[in-house]
Amino acid sequence: MRVPLSWLREYVDLPATETGRDVQAKLVSAGLEVETVEQLGAGLKGPLVVGKVLTIEELEGFKKPIRFCTVDVGTANGTGEPQEIVCGARNFAVGDKVVVVLPGAVLPGDFAIAARKTYGRTSHGMICSGDELGMGDDGTGGIIVLPPECEIGADAIALLELVDEVLDIAVTPDRGYCLSLRGVARETAIAYGLPLRDPALLDVPAPNSYGHPVKIADPRGCDRFTARTVTGLDPEARSPIWLRRRLQKAGMRPISLAVDITNYVMLELGQPLHAYDRTRLDGPIGVRRAEPGEKITTLDGTKRVLDAGDLVITDNRGPIGLAGVMGGAHTEIADTTTDPETGEVSGTTEVVIEAAHFDAISIARTARRHKLASEASKRFERGTDPGATAAAAQRTVDLLVLLAGGSAEAGVTEVIAPSAPHTIAMPADHPDRVAGVTYGRETVVRRLQEIGCDVYGQDDLVVTVPSWRPDLGAPNDLAEEVIRLEGYENLPSTLPTPPSGRGLTERQRLHRRVGRALAGAGYVEALNYPFTGEAVLDAFGLAADDARRRTVTLVNPLSDEEPALRTTLLPGLLTALRRNDGRGSHDLALFETGLVFRPTGEETVPVRLPVDRRPTTEEIAALDTALPRQPRHAAVVLAGAREQAGWWGKGGPARWADAVEAARTVAREAGVELTVRADRHEPWHPGRCAALSAVIDGEETLVGHAGELHPRVVKALGVPERTCAMEIDLDLLERAGTGALQAPRISTYPVATQDVALVVPVDVPAAEVERALYEGAGELLESLRLFDVFAGEQIGEGHKSLAYALRFRAADRTLTVDEATAARDAAVALAGERTGAVLRGA
Repeated sequence: MRVPLSWLREYVDLPATETGRDVQAKLVSAGLEVETVEQLGAGLKGPLVVGKVLTIEELEGFKKPIRFCTVDVGTANGTGEPQEIVCGARNFAVGDKVVVVLPGAVLPGDFAIAARKTYGRTSHGMICSGDELGMGDDGTGGIIVLPPECEIGADAIALLELVDEVLDIAVTPDRGYCLSLRGVARETAIAYGLPLRDPALLDVPAPNSYGHPVKIADPRGCDRFTARTVTGLDPEARSPIWLRRRLQKAGMRPISLAVDITNYVMLELGQPLHAYDRTRLDGPIGVRRAEPGEKITTLDGTKRVLDAGDLVITDNRGPIGLAGVMGGAHTEIADTTTDPETGEVSGTTEVVIEAAHFDAISIARTARRHKLASEASKRFERGTDPGATAAAAQRTVDLLVLLAGGSAEAGVTEVIAPSAPHTIAMPADHPDRVAGVTYGRETVVRRLQEIGCDVYGQDDLVVTVPSWRPDLGAPNDLAEEVIRLEGYENLPSTLPTPPSGRGLTERQRLHRRVGRALAGAGYVEALNYPFTGEAVLDAFGLAADDARRRTVTLVNPLSDEEPALRTTLLPGLLTALRRNDGRGSHDLALFETGLVFRPTGEETVPVRLPVDRRPTTEEIAALDTALPRQPRHAAVVLAGAREQAGWWGKGGPARWADAVEAARTVAREAGVELTVRADRHEPWHPGRCAALSAVIDGEETLVGHAGELHPRVVKALGVPERTCAMEIDLDLLERAGTGALQAPRISTYPVATQDVALVVPVDVPAAEVERALYEGAGELLESLRLFDVFAGEQIGEGHKSLAYALRFRAADRTLTVDEATAARDAAVALAGERTGAVLRGA
């Protein structure tokens, strides 16, 4: 919200010495985010005056049209003679009043003006455009043509209000009332302790039955609708300079008088309005929900297909506007035109003014659904003041009568859905307990009254919230108002004393260990948004009954394409991989640890937790039952080279085995030994997918998958060929783990190494053979490593050879060959018993 200081002073009598920086400091202290204070006209120096064009001579022989003009500037040039000026613009004619800058002046940007010879003539100054004066977009893009009543030689700096300060305020969603001069003026008045001249305090005629008919079919979507009619508007009337300049300073472009007035009142009071050409309306104005498939052409010229959730404005022909977002093209205020033969001027002469209050959530959804953000929707979706609709309509009528010569019809239409004022019960010392500071009842009541609340009671207060503050809904909201107005900077800094004996949980420690281990293995952490959509689940090729398709859908998602919470970490990681690959980083290894969301369908209604104390165990348990399951997962994705080539030798690409090894790295941090088996599981390649299992409570449990992605998935997601991925459940690994990790014992005695090659059926997982070897070898086996897998005619069809290196060591002695051999034979024997393994060559 851009707030000109000169406009703000109309509602608050600020001291004359107060600058924009001073006001900024006060508002920031009150909790508003004033990002910048723009100094308009900084460096501008006159003479800058009003001139009248006397003659125009077209200069020939140049690549572009050039005009030599004489301009009457009165006595501003010291001689009273016409000023000779060369100008290339063509949007003015003889007799027009223009803005002239004379030699010796300085324009914004430190552009000094002096007499200079150009195009064979001497130009003594310039005829100015809005851009040259730093005025912004005035809708013409050419020379400023002033109204005929402007006095020749008058100071144009004051006339155009070129010197001003503009506060640029980033209004947060809960402060919608500050999207208006009225709201900012209220905050300024409170900050300075000054009275406020509320622009909404107008004499408004009582509703009657003579106004334009209005029918509300959805009182929940529109609980208040005011309609006023003005006739006899002068089609040639133009917005005065002061009105155009205020719109420009506030960041809006002047369009036409009727539209400019509605925009001006919206900026002033925070109430969006819409003006209809009454001659284009067919019957009563209605408000209802759209029929699925209905269409409307909005003011931006776009034909839109409506949704059943859209709130629309209608007449007898159907929708004529998207309520609270944008009007329709069929009833817009017509541009003024002049008949070239008769000279007759035609345009809108009868206007129906709409000032309504719409449901904030409905407007927000419609704006997002149609990707159509407007100044009106920005205010409605934050909550406007329903009590200001009649005042806004009256203010618009007054300005149309004043500036366009119109006549206000006596009819006043006002449709109101019955509603009671919102009240909040709060102990008088509640702000004290929230802030840890003693304010006292007097201060609490005074601050609440300053923001517009009516307060009753002594120790227990009953607070009636003002209509322009829909964000105030609970005692804590009122406490926040008291605290911010008393000054956040006045809150003492106190450090809480944590209870002893609390530290990181085992889950948190595992999470951190896993992150460090993966980073040490060469992976880079990539944190992604926890949102997903059906499109990526379709790209993964998930079956309709896959548990990962059962998602938690957000009521108000950031993106319609990702309206749900993720059930797997892979979509976000693969998106990050694709983005980095597209920007030239082709050798990638990314990881993420985070929550996924798995609804069970048994969630309960959530409870509201207190903020003045720690929730009880029962309250936390009740809250947990309202939440979906949120297991913590770890996932990696790889593409490109896993080992770089160089003078040291050849490199190697990322393979499915690297993804499996990443899972083992994670499992080792939990003290878990994984069992790896071939599997078929989307989105992995059916021949290069491993199921990862661990023993939990005596039973083997699936904890994740790893391998190479399916080629169809790779193509659908646009990631590099042979991309690999792994995802594992950290919570299950924690359950399967042995608790705190034990440091390894170092033996000073030598190791004894024995190699064995075992022939097993091809469908026997190597993990089962390894487990049998470990158990059979006993405590002397320090480690074993699979160093070769072979299949061929020598082995026999349907079999494979697995070669292992076994390392034996004792903690208290040097092993003999017989001891090592006996341990090896015991390991082979148990492997043969469990898996059918036989020594190769035996």
